[in-house]
Amino acid sequence: MYTYEERLRAVKLYIKLGKRPRATIRQLGYATKNSLRAWHDELERRGDLKASYIRSKSKYSVEQKNVAVEHFVNHGRCFALTIKALGFPGRAKLKEWVCEQYPEFKQCVVGKRGRPTATLASKRAGVYELCTPEGSALEVARKLDVERVTLYNWKNQLLGREAPASMKHDERPLAKSDREELERQVETLRREIRNLQLEHDLLKKANELIKKDLGVDLQFLSNREKTMLVDALRNEYGITDLLDRLDLARSSYFYHRSPMRVTDKYAEVRRTMTEIFENNHRSYGYRRIQASLNRQRVFVSEKVVQRLMKQEGLHVTKPRRRGYRSYVGEISPAPENIINRDFHSASPNEKWLTDISEFQIPAGKVYLSPMIDCFDGLVVSWSIGTSPNAELVNSMLDAAIETVTNDTEKPIIHSDRGGHYRWPGWLSRVENASLIRSMSRKACSPDNAACEGFFGKLKTEMFYPRDWRSATITQFIEALDAYIRWYNEKRIKMSLGYLSPIEYREQLGLTT
Repeated sequence: MYTYEERLRAVKLYIKLGKRPRATIRQLGYATKNSLRAWHDELERRGDLKASYIRSKSKYSVEQKNVAVEHFVNHGRCFALTIKALGFPGRAKLKEWVCEQYPEFKQCVVGKRGRPTATLASKRAGVYELCTPEGSALEVARKLDVERVTLYNWKNQLLGREAPASMKHDERPLAKSDREELERQVETLRREIRNLQLEHDLLKKANELIKKDLGVDLQFLSNREKTMLVDALRNEYGITDLLDRLDLARSSYFYHRSPMRVTDKYAEVRRTMTEIFENNHRSYGYRRIQASLNRQRVFVSEKVVQRLMKQEGLHVTKPRRRGYRSYVGEISPAPENIINRDFHSASPNEKWLTDISEFQIPAGKVYLSPMIDCFDGLVVSWSIGTSPNAELVNSMLDAAIETVTNDTEKPIIHSDRGGHYRWPGWLSRVENASLIRSMSRKACSPDNAACEGFFGKLKTEMFYPRDWRSATITQFIEALDAYIRWYNEKRIKMSLGYLSPIEYREQLGLTT
């Protein structure tokens, strides 16, 4: 419902712009074409608008609402599938119902640390409980704090779709023969799980240690490569099981293992390098690995670091290109490009860059709106949400303005020509804070290259290397928030003398 002042303002602007509804909606940021025409007809007919309107009664019952939401949650969380199956309601109404019962679909989080994703051990435990008769799938899902569909996805990943999903609980007491048959089935499932896990771990180690594809046939590996896999997994599985699975003779294993047991003078360096690489989102190349080793008083040359990283399989993920566009046309006059691709700044809060990036995971889409300081690349503020609306960018701008404590600092805010940065809410905030606007040229991403570079690092280091199929919207938002905090506080940059942005400012005495 819109207030009397909002409706009257919309009608006046509608008339001023020559009764063009699309132009009116772009400038206002609210209302629809039909509502604008209805308000205009009412104003001409009555000479004024009604003070208020009575909301019409919903044509859907509470039972229909609950059925639609339950179908959406239990059938892959797909709006189109639910509407096609039930024949009602519209997409907007269904999204409203879902957000009402499940607020995580609409949430916008700023500065909240995320919880870790499910480990392989917890997945295996969950699948085992699912396949035993102690409880229902819903009870197991609630115990593990995951969705029921996630539990079945784990089962399909570990056991395959052919395996039985569960063994139904029968209220009647089982006969001795039935109980024994059930125990045999459980034991068979345990062996299948262990064999599948062994297969999975062997393929994973082959990919990590000898850089083979995950679909490689283990029988085609050389005996030396098989020996490396056995040594990597002998603490988790028996040597006999590993040798049988790899079809490797025991004598061949010990023959190839003897040269490998020679003392390695870089053994400790290898462990330290692997630890640094894994603790920093697998994003450090040999230069930053060497700098991190130097900070720990371990001094080795760049060539040695390169060779050891290659031997240990520490390879940085290559970047991929995929962008999100927010340009909706010329809503309001665009300011000139003051930055003009000069992203260097002599002091903090002099030049700020902003943009919006989209992340698409199976659970839905997530959008990030950060504010980057050109001085050292620090993310001054950021907001994360499930919709690229005005609230997303406005909340981020409010948080950035709060960080400016000196009245003499008037940062230049540079953005693309997206509609978020040309609507009244953004313009009024910029004007009230006495900030200076700057915009890129139309369809020219290099004009905002420093901000695009941040998105590229984020997706290459955090988004692309990980599997998000079992992650919920909430888990992804928390993981994204945790990465940005790590980026500010711990991720070292060569341009800052191998310091993180926070450490760099602390060294210069710029933090309070």
